[in-house]
Order: sequence, then C-alpha cells, then structure tokens
Amino acid sequence: MEENRMRMKSILSRRAFTALAGAAVIATAMPVTTFAADVTIPIIVKDTTSFYWQIVLAGARKAGKDLGVNVPELGAQAESDVNGQISILENAVAGKPAAIVISPTEFKALGKPIDEAAKSVPIIGIDSAADSKAFKSFLTTDNVQGGRIAADGLAAAIKEMTGKEEGDVVILTNLPGVGSLEQRREGFLDQIKTKHPGLKVVADKYGDGQATTGLNMMTDLITANPKLVGAFASNLILGQGVGQAIAENKLGDKIKVIAFDSDDKTIGFLKDGSLAGLVVQDPYRMGYDGVKTALAVSKGEKVEEKVDTGANLVTKANMSDPKIDALLNPKIK
Repeated sequence: MEENRMRMKSILSRRAFTALAGAAVIATAMPVTTFAADVTIPIIVKDTTSFYWQIVLAGARKAGKDLGVNVPELGAQAESDVNGQISILENAVAGKPAAIVISPTEFKALGKPIDEAAKSVPIIGIDSAADSKAFKSFLTTDNVQGGRIAADGLAAAIKEMTGKEEGDVVILTNLPGVGSLEQRREGFLDQIKTKHPGLKVVADKYGDGQATTGLNMMTDLITANPKLVGAFASNLILGQGVGQAIAENKLGDKIKVIAFDSDDKTIGFLKDGSLAGLVVQDPYRMGYDGVKTALAVSKGEKVEEKVDTGANLVTKANMSDPKIDALLNPKIK
C-alpha cells in the first residue's frame, strides 16, 4: 500500500514538473511573438504638410504595419517652427516609447533637447543632423555628395545650353543653420570651385522657409544679374518658388535650375523646362528603415551608426526610367 502511494506521488510530481516546464516555455516564447505589437515608436518630421515629409511618413507607416509596431506620426506645420518640434519631442519622450525617430529642424537648437531625450529613450536620426552624439543610428542622404551632384548637373545643363561651362550662377538655401541644407550648400560650392571653375557664384542667399520667398528672391536675382545662366535651389520648397520664377518669366531656355527633392509641382516644372534637373533622395526608405532600425535598437540589437540612403539626378531624359519613376511617384497612402 505504501509502495503504491509512493509510486503515485512520483507520477504526480513528474506531471507537475512537465506542466511547469511547458508554462515556462510559453512564458519565454510570448514576448517574442507579442513584443512588436506592444511597441510604440513615434516619428517626428520637420513639416507634416510637405510632400517630401509625407513620403517619409508613408515609409514609416508601412514599416509599422509590416513590423506590427505603433508609429505615431508627429511634426510641426512648418520647418521653421523649431520650438514646436522641441515641444513635440519632449511630449513624445513623456509617453515612454520604445524609441523615437526624428529629423531635427535645426542643427544647434535640437542638440541639447536630443541629448536630454536620449537619457530616457533611444533616438534614431533621419535626414538632418543635430549638434548631438546621442543618436543610436543616423540614416540620411550624403548631403555633401548631393550638393556635388547638383553642381555637376547644373554644369552639364549650362554646357548643353551654351556649349561651355561658363557664366554666373546663384545658390539659394531654404533656411540658415539646417544641417542637411548647409551640407548641400558646402558640396555644391566646393564642386563648383574644384570641378567647374568657369562658373561664378554671384549670390549665396538664404530664405525663410516659404516658397513665395523663393519666388521673390529668384525674381530679384534675375533682375540684378542679367548674365545669370544657372541656379541651385537646395530643397523642395525653394524648388517650387524658383521654378515658379523661371516659369513666369519664361526663362527655362536661358537660366538652368537644379532643385532638390520632388513633388507634382516641381516634376511639372521639370517636364516644361522651367527646371533642368532634380536631385532626388529616397525619403520613403528613410521613414521605413528609420522605424525598422528603431525597433532593432529597442530590442538591444546592433545597428549601423550611419546609413547613406542615396541620391539621384533626375532630368527630363531619365525621368521615365523605372528606378527613377519609383522615386518620383512613391505610394504615400
């Protein structure tokens, strides 16, 4: 009788151990399958109204769906609203997300806020730099190289028009102190100086973040520089304004313009000759890979510290190529 009781006790003990082991397997497996669904990774862009940033947000949104991550889409209403972006960052940190993806509006001003935010949450940077070393990873176009591409494209367009790489050109930058824009300016000016010395930069102007300012600036430059043969507009907003100035004055065959980034309006200017070329980035990839990288960081995975997302010169001649068409016409819904 005692022997039977001992045998039964042994069987029950083994069953209990098996049940506990099974529960342990389930407990350790559950976080793997449900981790992403419980993760929130906000993305903060410079301007939610701009087509360029809507493409970035579309990429982030797709990553959220693919990875099962909550991705709040945040940003100010204008790239010039630096204080607005700082407040948005602080509020995002207060929500205790797994990580944050941000494109800083202004290099100096966002440095300390990002340093402070990084004490609580991993920060992934995209597009534009900030005066901070706290980024876990930074995904961006090589903007210095983008400026060089613009200079080469402008020189080629002027040579096609006049038969030589000579004449007066201008550069217009959307806002002062923006990391990506300053790098494009640097690359453009250096390439003109070292590779296209026949081109003379006669004006180096800054705008205020408004397309109408770009229109007025370019109109004034056309009047003040009758020998002007080229211009570089360093972002989408300025590309819209400068392209409008060329279109209104019917100067597409006399002044060649290279702009940065694209939307329906600048693509229209490219088609009608008001713009000679567009340096196009891959903002969709920035948004998608930004969220993907942020998720990896939040899980303790090793990521690349710096990722170049690429840039291409688009002209009327190559805009129908499949690779270029995909960059010009991304799916944002």
